[in-house]
Amino acid sequence: MTISLADAAAHAVELSQLTLQSSPSFHLKATVVEATNPDSGYRADIEEYWVSPEKWRRIISSPKFSQVLIQTGNQQFEQSTGDYYPLWLRKLVTAVFEPVPMLAQLSRTSAHLQEENQQLERCAHFQMKVGGQAAQNSVNHVFCFDSQTGLLKGIVTPSYSAFFKDYQPFHGKVVARKITDDPEPGTTLVVGVTELSALADVDEKLFAKDQLAPTQPIRTLQIDQLVADTLALNTPAIQWPKVRSGKTSGVLSIYISADKSGRVREAWPLNSDNAGLDDSVRDQVKNWQFKTVAVEGVPVQLETVLTFAFDTKVANPVPLLTNEEARALATKIVEAQCLPEGASVTISVGVDEKGKIIGIGNPNNLDSQLFMPAFAALNQWQFRPYVKDGKVDRFTADITFVGK
Repeated sequence: MTISLADAAAHAVELSQLTLQSSPSFHLKATVVEATNPDSGYRADIEEYWVSPEKWRRIISSPKFSQVLIQTGNQQFEQSTGDYYPLWLRKLVTAVFEPVPMLAQLSRTSAHLQEENQQLERCAHFQMKVGGQAAQNSVNHVFCFDSQTGLLKGIVTPSYSAFFKDYQPFHGKVVARKITDDPEPGTTLVVGVTELSALADVDEKLFAKDQLAPTQPIRTLQIDQLVADTLALNTPAIQWPKVRSGKTSGVLSIYISADKSGRVREAWPLNSDNAGLDDSVRDQVKNWQFKTVAVEGVPVQLETVLTFAFDTKVANPVPLLTNEEARALATKIVEAQCLPEGASVTISVGVDEKGKIIGIGNPNNLDSQLFMPAFAALNQWQFRPYVKDGKVDRFTADITFVGK
């Protein structure tokens, strides 16, 4: 039996989303940490008092940004500190309270779910073209659901990604107590729900707007690259470094987020013909400046996919290890799930001198149904440093996964 992606997403939302009209009132607390480095800047606390879609209070606290939102009726009041609401944090907050934020748009797609991993999951995979006049690329969209329960397991799109785990019942809902995101190879962000309880006694003072010193609202506008090109203010051409391995020409896409002044604050990798170039491009783009954009007179943050065509050369080649050699260096191996039985899938990985993954590539241009399960698995691998002739060096390797 086939089911449309739109219907599957709507069913998953009905099962698990806490903030629907029919949902019970609740009090929630959650923490955000970077799994392998809890003391990094990727950390936050989230708290919500929710009575209905028309009455709630949300508090977000992180090292460089904090926000209090109060919804009363059809009005929202906001108090924010910090000049930029980080994309990495916005995605995770969205995942907690609106796990499928693009639900309305999915009704306009014709995508259907396919059986995966011996029917443990059902997923929809598709690609969309991105880019401007100079370069075109494809980016992946993946939506996965539990075959038995219909609960959402994960979403990957350029602007939003999250994986939902540890579902537990709550007053007629089944709510994920753990949400993860991997914005780049080697970085895993984790939301852990530490408290979820019924909001029995409602203190009306929580929703009083006069307790806030209102600030200018922080809103975000998604634009395409053609529009971004017209807003360029200081966007110097990318200087392509020489590479030590991989393709010397091709295309590369990243997702950027700029603050209200138009300054790029975050740049995350999406799809590259040579992942070894990702970090250089991201560092350069973080110095870019776009024109300020205002909506109804209020400056907004900007997000877009940027796609570049690159042409470079190889210098001081990085050792290329075989699948077997790389697996022998691995201290943690996770095999790919959800691959078709018998399918052999090879993707590339770059590892630095400390054994940290610095890039995962798709040199064979696999479609998302094959690439994404392999990517998700390889992104969890860990390696010890590679040593040759007594010296530590980075390496690349082609890793092969076989569907079972």
